[in-house]
Amino acid sequence: MPQGTTLPSQMPSRFDEAPAPMEPPFNVDAERAVLGACMHKSDVIDAVRPIVGEDAFYRPAHETIWRALLAQHREDKPTDPIVLTELLQQQGDLERVGGRPYLHQLADVHYGTGGAEHHAEIIREKANLRRLLASAIHTVQRAQEPGADPEAIRSEVEAEMRAERERALASGQGRLNRFATDGWSFVKETGADAEPLWGTRDTTVWAPGESLMIVGAPGVGKTTLAHQVIFARLGLSETVLEMPVAPSRRVLYLAMDRPRQIARAMDRRVFPTDEKLLRERLVVWEGPLPATLDKEPDLLADLASAHRADTIVIDSLKDAVSTMVDDSLAVAFHNARMRALRNGVEIMELHHQRKATADAPRGQRPSLDQVYGSTWITAGAGSVLFITGRAGDPAVTLHHLKTPTGEIGPLDVTHDHVRGTTTVDPSKDPAVLLRNAPSGLTARDLAAILIGGGEPDRADVEKARRHLARLVDSGLATKADGIAGGAGGGQQTRYYASARHLTAVG
Repeated sequence: MPQGTTLPSQMPSRFDEAPAPMEPPFNVDAERAVLGACMHKSDVIDAVRPIVGEDAFYRPAHETIWRALLAQHREDKPTDPIVLTELLQQQGDLERVGGRPYLHQLADVHYGTGGAEHHAEIIREKANLRRLLASAIHTVQRAQEPGADPEAIRSEVEAEMRAERERALASGQGRLNRFATDGWSFVKETGADAEPLWGTRDTTVWAPGESLMIVGAPGVGKTTLAHQVIFARLGLSETVLEMPVAPSRRVLYLAMDRPRQIARAMDRRVFPTDEKLLRERLVVWEGPLPATLDKEPDLLADLASAHRADTIVIDSLKDAVSTMVDDSLAVAFHNARMRALRNGVEIMELHHQRKATADAPRGQRPSLDQVYGSTWITAGAGSVLFITGRAGDPAVTLHHLKTPTGEIGPLDVTHDHVRGTTTVDPSKDPAVLLRNAPSGLTARDLAAILIGGGEPDRADVEKARRHLARLVDSGLATKADGIAGGAGGGQQTRYYASARHLTAVG
């Protein structure tokens, strides 16, 4: 075309076409879920208000209902739909928001209050996107005005972005503030001194807010032990391995690895009288998850919220992560684990040991590096139990490789595969051993017995010393301090069963 020639009028131009209508980002289901949770439990308002921020609801009716909830909560009044109906009617907003039926409909949308913060995050993200979209549309309109000044537009855009960033950082809903707390609250009010989920304060097997991992080769009874703890959490028993188990509200069991075998194992401990309890308080997910936890870090927390569970059992870890040996994926899994724990969900994980160590000698003591996968898998766990023994052998040994407080064992235990129960061999109970030793025991003596022969190392002796110290503290033992060595040699500290202990047994 010659220079200066104009385009034919019939030639289409993308600048002449009307832009397709653009729907702003929003998620009405998330808005309904948050409002419903706030109606069910007014304390949820305190949790979601810093996240949602100002003017975050897409539907004007939802924003009106949200402001009514805030007003009720500020005055410490109920937030149920009946009270909200009265308030909105007095304000003249009831019919505008959908009337009484819609308020009750929102109250019926109940995903559990535990997921409200995640739903609030969705609302906030959509609101932020809408603000960015509005800013972008405004920029386009400015750029199309006659005589538009590029520098002025650029300066205006930069000012808007700065203001948006400062707003997000300054507001309590910002991601940098959501989980921050002052030092006193962190130390004194986060449940650090809470009672164990399994065990005692001195010997904690499973601490609240920390995951418990049970490791071992196939067939050594990981599932048998895990089921006993879970059924105790459900209230079918009070102790496992003679240690107390705290109750749970609802358990979600992720039966990803051979669910039929898991069902057969559970059947050994389930009776017709347990039907109502298991239907109401135990939920079982069969087979693979919708995605691996390293790819969707929020999935674990979302599953717990969807099923109103405060305890999750992962059976087993290899089925929950894309690969166990990649450090970056292991860290991603730990993020998923921590997001669920942060929401108040307790986690038990069943896992395998390295194949190279599966046939190790019976007396050999395991270590954390024998757990299969990246070291970050165990690094993020709160407690690690390792079961050694031969597949199908009822007599196995339980080692506590990572402990929240004082360690247990090693414990020689026996599985009753018919009844699905596990009992402790009393011959390795420090209290029993001390009671049966008229001449008393030193820490080295006890260590040699507990490891099953051989020369105990320093760690074994220290562990035995802690066992004996706990018996002294509980009044079951007395302590005779040793004498420092010298030219004539020394004498080790010796422990004896107390008269109270001997009398109680006799």
